[in-house]
Amino acid sequence: MNRVLSAFLGLFAAPRVNMHEDYPKVRRLQRQLAARPVPRYRMLDREIVSEDGSHQIPLRFFQPREQRRDEVLLFFHGGGWVTGDIESYTPACAAMADLTGCVVASVDYRLAPEHPFPAGLDDCLRVARIVLEEPQRVGIERPAQVILVGDSAGGSLAAVVSLLLHAEGHELPDKQILLYPVTHWDHDPQTSPYASVRDHGQGYRLTHTEVQDYMDLYVPDPARRQDMRVAPILAEDLTGQPATLLITAELDLLCDEGEAYGRALAEAGTPVRMHRVDGAIHGFITLPRFSRALREAYEVINAFLDAPAAPGGLSVEDAMDETHSAIREEASEEDLA
Repeated sequence: MNRVLSAFLGLFAAPRVNMHEDYPKVRRLQRQLAARPVPRYRMLDREIVSEDGSHQIPLRFFQPREQRRDEVLLFFHGGGWVTGDIESYTPACAAMADLTGCVVASVDYRLAPEHPFPAGLDDCLRVARIVLEEPQRVGIERPAQVILVGDSAGGSLAAVVSLLLHAEGHELPDKQILLYPVTHWDHDPQTSPYASVRDHGQGYRLTHTEVQDYMDLYVPDPARRQDMRVAPILAEDLTGQPATLLITAELDLLCDEGEAYGRALAEAGTPVRMHRVDGAIHGFITLPRFSRALREAYEVINAFLDAPAAPGGLSVEDAMDETHSAIREEASEEDLA
């Protein structure tokens, strides 16, 4: 990477923010940025009562301008389990609906530190069960395929929800799409098993310090961080998972652990498609629609949505080769045109 681009990306890094103290400011800033003018969209707000009846879980449906598919994308937002919400992710979800032609349902799960682990996960699991098994309660009519989607911490939540649904014998989503997910608990460059934490853990959009701060707030007890509900890559049983698309960003400290989770799923027999967006940084799903990284990701997502769920596992190497080849072919055709 050239020095100018590296310096520019460094402006988005977060070492100046003390997440332990500044998370309320970050939440407010995210909402303010999301309030900027965006293309018109149609939405519908619903609520689901929590399992114990103690609170309501907001759910926002986004209708695409042109509905081309019957699938419902059940989306869990990122933000380190501490920031992000329905409002701050509204532009990203509206774009997701339009670019896929699917209805998107965004879950406003509870956030740490006010509601530490496993509160947010419990909310996501509750909503997934209702949407999968009693869709009429939230206005979804069958036949509609439900696909779990999550980015960053939301990608971790989506992965864990699928694992728990399988373990408990519940209906599973048809597919899952994990965008640069958190899959491991250790992001200390001195002890992490992943090179990307050391190579890309500072100077870019997301730093290892920020991730560790999020983990401190989400799971205050270090002894609980190796729970598979926090680090899904540590799950003893990865079998029976829905066909998975796993997209990573080259310059993201989470890149290696996301791809390691994809390999683990494939080895357990899950059909896996993987794609690494070259030159991309963490969080690109929230970038403007003209962003190259965003457009490339949605090309892969749409191809995955169109493909049938294969009955058997696919090696990650083959999956990555197939996806990259398809993107290269499409790019060549555009150049010829």
